[in-house]
Amino acid sequence: MSVALEKPDSPADQRSRRSGGREARRAMRAAPLADDIKPVRAGLEGGSYGPLSENDRERIHEAVLTLLETVGFANAIPSCIEALTKAGATYGDDGRVRFPRALVLDTIKKAARHFTLHGQDPKHDMLIKGKRVHYGTAGAAVHLVDVEKREYRESLLQDIYDAARIVEGLDNIHFFQRPMVPRDIPDPLEMDFNTLYACVMGTSKHVGTSFTVRENVKPALDMLYAIAGGEENFRARPFVSNSNCFVVPPMKFAEDACGVLEACVEGGIPILLLSAGQAGATAPAAIAGAVVQAVAEVLVGLVYVNAIKPGHPAIFGTWPFVSDLRTGAMSGGSAEQAVLTAACAQMAQFYDLPGGSAAGMTDSKLPDIQSGYEKGITDVMAGLAGLNLVYESAGMHASLLGFCLESLIIDNDMLGHCLRCVRGIEVTDEALSIDTIAEVCLNGPGHYLGNEQTLRLMQTEYFYPAVGDRFSPKEWNEKGRPDILQRAIIEKKRILAERFPRHVPKMIDDKLRARFGEIIKLPRGSMGG
Repeated sequence: MSVALEKPDSPADQRSRRSGGREARRAMRAAPLADDIKPVRAGLEGGSYGPLSENDRERIHEAVLTLLETVGFANAIPSCIEALTKAGATYGDDGRVRFPRALVLDTIKKAARHFTLHGQDPKHDMLIKGKRVHYGTAGAAVHLVDVEKREYRESLLQDIYDAARIVEGLDNIHFFQRPMVPRDIPDPLEMDFNTLYACVMGTSKHVGTSFTVRENVKPALDMLYAIAGGEENFRARPFVSNSNCFVVPPMKFAEDACGVLEACVEGGIPILLLSAGQAGATAPAAIAGAVVQAVAEVLVGLVYVNAIKPGHPAIFGTWPFVSDLRTGAMSGGSAEQAVLTAACAQMAQFYDLPGGSAAGMTDSKLPDIQSGYEKGITDVMAGLAGLNLVYESAGMHASLLGFCLESLIIDNDMLGHCLRCVRGIEVTDEALSIDTIAEVCLNGPGHYLGNEQTLRLMQTEYFYPAVGDRFSPKEWNEKGRPDILQRAIIEKKRILAERFPRHVPKMIDDKLRARFGEIIKLPRGSMGG
């Protein structure tokens, strides 16, 4: 009995089939995707990683309540004392405000949760709830990193505007909190006002900013109300939040920041309640102790906000940092920072409060290998822990002292990879691929390159970096052996030459400039005319 054997494909036939699959994949890659089916996007659910067990979280919670009842807070301003004591706190002869556990637990129960942080453009709105993850910028760097000269210079107002308009077009950076201080504007009022102006003119994404003193909030609110088309419109969709360091660790109120907090709550601005102790310096060296102190401090802020206005949107901003205990210097890119941030995410989830903390704060001075591994590790662990708002996640260097525009572009790629890790693996009957495997093995060409499933999933299942290098060595050599930093420099220059956002109409900007006169320091010419 003879058996007819199927003639094997020639190498030319195999190349032809693969070329056809390649062309089909290129065609699929060119098609735009709806936001809700992109492989990575804002608000993906994290939570697959957590350094704290349920028992650990309960013990931290009990330690927090004990501290708030027995140690309390010092240096409260009179209006703070009045609000807190009316809510049920006690003011002792030693000048410290203490918080009965019933008051703290009742505040947690009644506090705002599951709210939206709005963008000027509604497509950038962020629903902050559960373990939904969003990455953004933040900081108060005093230097800009000039990567071409390999040097640091003082950061300027123009740099803030440039950073905002770069972020406007980066899909994996979901919000823009002021990352630098404009060192060319020494007056505190002008600095606060112009920082906010540069941010909201540069991006339509949600913006975070700070104020030096209470008196600086009103002119900023006047500007925001004008941009929104009225106070009522802004209060309905506040597109700016206040990053408020109301606490001076360990466990003291910051007097000026408390005044700012009160003015922002009254003006309708959401509050990021920010506690930024440094483990081994202004917080315990024990990682668990640093978490305890941060949680205690932020819960006091939550009581404070809700004593002024019950249910006002406030973010549980535990931001404990790490010290290199050999020198006392901050170590933002450390493994300890990564687990500390993840633990803070878990504590926000423990209380079902919207949580924000910091990651991506590399100690490296330039966008180099150290920067990549430190940012990648800390950012992905924050995302895997389900942190709602990951601040400092892009652009930052030198443990918050330097900011780099090229790094925004590189880090956007890195954050895409982080988000893909956060998304994880969907296991469905279709995804198990039994029929696809059988078809390819029994009836098909023996590979999946042009398979229908491959073409269908290549955009929705896989993330592709924009500036990351996936060339073959031959292609890389033919293209002049570029590195990622060279590509980021080219892309930065292209963006800054072409992108001048116009989400705030010129007519409104004209009115702002007429109203605030000389206070606006950003020239129209540097904004594209």
